[in-house]
Amino acid sequence: MIRYALACDQGHGFEGWFSDSADFDVQQAQGRLTCPMCESRNVAKQIMAPAVACRGSGRDVAEAEGDPARIAALMRKIRAHVEENFDYVGDRFAAEARAIHAGEAEARGVYGEASPSEVKALLDDGVPVAPLPPAPPRKTELN
Repeated sequence: MIRYALACDQGHGFEGWFSDSADFDVQQAQGRLTCPMCESRNVAKQIMAPAVACRGSGRDVAEAEGDPARIAALMRKIRAHVEENFDYVGDRFAAEARAIHAGEAEARGVYGEASPSEVKALLDDGVPVAPLPPAPPRKTELN
């Protein structure tokens, strides 16, 4: 099963569960997807943050509080998950995120670079984005 964040052309957000990613496409092509609030059939996938599983229902995060080494380990884990499962789009990030949000490009996780003004414009337009934790320093960069 896969869960997608969905929205209609009227701006109503909701979620849908599908057997796989192709199931969404089939249901959308058949006109079987409708907004539960307004019954619009113009429904699109929204950008979603990755679901990074933590052992113990978030206990790892709570236990890491105040422990820089554990916080750094969790940040590396999040970054590794994104790098392994999302598409790197480089400096085209802002344009690609906007196209995905508008339903003009395939809904998928992407990451890349964006200037502060591009990030602000995305957020002002309701495009959900978040910073990726920094890459760990190279050994040559350490004291």
